[in-house]
Amino acid sequence: MKFAKPFFAFLFCATSTLFAVHAQVKLTHHPTSKKVDITIGDKLFTSFQYPDNIEKPFLYPVFTVNQTDVTRGFPLNPKPGDPTDHPHHIGIWLNYENVNGLDFWNNSYAIPLAKKDKYGWIKTDKIIELKNGKKGSLTYHANWINKNSDILLEEHTKLEFSTSGRSRIIDRTTTLTAVTEVIFSDVKDGFLGMRLAHELQIPTKQDQKFTDDKGNVTIVKGGTDKVANGNYLSSEGKIGDEVWSSRAHWVKAFGKMGSDSVSVTIIDHPKNVNYPTYWHARGYGLFAANPLGEKIFSNGARTTNLKLAKGEKVNFKYRIVIDAGKNSTSTATIKNLVTDFYR
Repeated sequence: MKFAKPFFAFLFCATSTLFAVHAQVKLTHHPTSKKVDITIGDKLFTSFQYPDNIEKPFLYPVFTVNQTDVTRGFPLNPKPGDPTDHPHHIGIWLNYENVNGLDFWNNSYAIPLAKKDKYGWIKTDKIIELKNGKKGSLTYHANWINKNSDILLEEHTKLEFSTSGRSRIIDRTTTLTAVTEVIFSDVKDGFLGMRLAHELQIPTKQDQKFTDDKGNVTIVKGGTDKVANGNYLSSEGKIGDEVWSSRAHWVKAFGKMGSDSVSVTIIDHPKNVNYPTYWHARGYGLFAANPLGEKIFSNGARTTNLKLAKGEKVNFKYRIVIDAGKNSTSTATIKNLVTDFYR
């Protein structure tokens, strides 16, 4: 039987669309390497990693539907020309700079051993559940500890992975339970963080000075970076560096990566502390929502200093949307994803 070429084209498109719609999310645990791979269809989306030699669990790398990695490679797998500042910025993570005086945010291999007692670790001790399907999920337990392994907080996190059109979605729900009385003192470095790929940084004409945790200084000459072409847009209409310290329901980072217009949108949830959150979004590629840094972001006008009594809990929920295509994700599309998230 012979069919006209248009029929074959229709059949191919219909089959491809059907596959995209019904692509399953599959999670594969590798206990020895302490990693869970998340694939959609036959393509890697991201990996949840909790190795003993890194101070926190994280998602890395993170791919678009077209297999473009939206995270910086350094320090795990540096890409050519990758910035090498802030070695504690790895993939996507959640922690904080001041919990009972301990700095969880800045802890990394760059901290001298003699100073490690001032820092905190998040150690994942149990993968509770993995689920495959149209929406896959990973649930884990972790402890926020000091150098002596004393537990300050217990963390229970569920990560859900799904698709919507060309978008890939991560929904994170985290419950922190105080094992002892805990105070999250207002600081700028927190809370849900992501280090963007070089291309998604904001280009700058000004020289940039970076000092790492060992005191090494790196200066990037303004106007010499030909890779960075990114920008920020907030739900309140703020653009670029104006997003930093502002409050917004969501913020989108976007730019060109290869032939694709790529965007990463982080959405806050109405039940979170200090909704809508403050944004610690820097042009050099740090993209973070920090609801607990109110004193810094309000120039001292207000403070939060979140305090949990022993046994008390606090919940946080965020959605991260990774999109790639001919055009950047529209505001209308983001609003639909927000509505769906808030249900």
